[in-house]
Amino acid sequence: MGRRKRGREVDGIVLLDKPPGLTSNGALQRVRYLFDARKGGHTGSLDPLATGALPLCLGEATKLSSYLLDADKTYEVRIRLGARTDTADSDGEVVETAPVPALDAAAVEAAMAGLRGPIEQVPPMYSALKHQGQRLYELARKGETVERKPRAVTIHALTLDHLAADELGITVRCSKGTYVRTLAEDLAAALGTLGHVIALRRTQAGPFGPEGMVTLEALETLAEQGPAALDAILLPMDQALEGWPEVHLDQDSAWYMKRGQPVMVPGAPTEGLLKVYGPERTFLGLGEILPDGRVSPKRLVKAA
Repeated sequence: MGRRKRGREVDGIVLLDKPPGLTSNGALQRVRYLFDARKGGHTGSLDPLATGALPLCLGEATKLSSYLLDADKTYEVRIRLGARTDTADSDGEVVETAPVPALDAAAVEAAMAGLRGPIEQVPPMYSALKHQGQRLYELARKGETVERKPRAVTIHALTLDHLAADELGITVRCSKGTYVRTLAEDLAAALGTLGHVIALRRTQAGPFGPEGMVTLEALETLAEQGPAALDAILLPMDQALEGWPEVHLDQDSAWYMKRGQPVMVPGAPTEGLLKVYGPERTFLGLGEILPDGRVSPKRLVKAA
């Protein structure tokens, strides 16, 4: 009996426009299946209710996924005021209601002012954080609540897009680890009422914005045309590190780097991580500046 086929070696990034109702892992598995990709990973979960930018790393690009996890994100959010749900979004059950005061843009702006900049958030029970080895959402589904420590996050920008009697539309740009559902509840509390998220769309994930997104339907259509049509829409893996400093190695230095050895690079930065390229701008991976000024391999990728 022959060995089971393990899939293709596919290297690159798919910027998926995640549809509602699908988990991030579910979306990843659908895309891996369409590409017949041997290896893949996503770069931070979007709630099933959420849509929008979900960078999926295939093959060697998975080595860079942790750096996308650390990136800032931008969301467009719709918040229903006057009710709190057990999940802090419209997928949950309403557990408490409250009247909604008459609001104007000035009142909302005053409430948002206290939520900008460095803040602390208590993670929601319906989250993937672990407590004694169990996901919080698993405990929450059993009706259990455990104490969660506040986490420091940064709200870089928070703007009001629209305001109705019992609904707000906001745009938020935030650091990694921010729970938008918690932010929505905190904003509602600052307005003297309760609230929960009814729509959430991620428009930016690090360097990836709305212009490069592709839907599952579009991928399914491309898959019917064969692997080459799918591979043509893959984004290069170094795009995940857009804006990072970079160095370019000659053939000899690249040879040593690929064998795990630090090299001297004239004009290199004096500290930190950077992108490393070989001849003809071949992306080699991540390097790190050593105290003596040499560039050491940090996370190398196999050339496609």
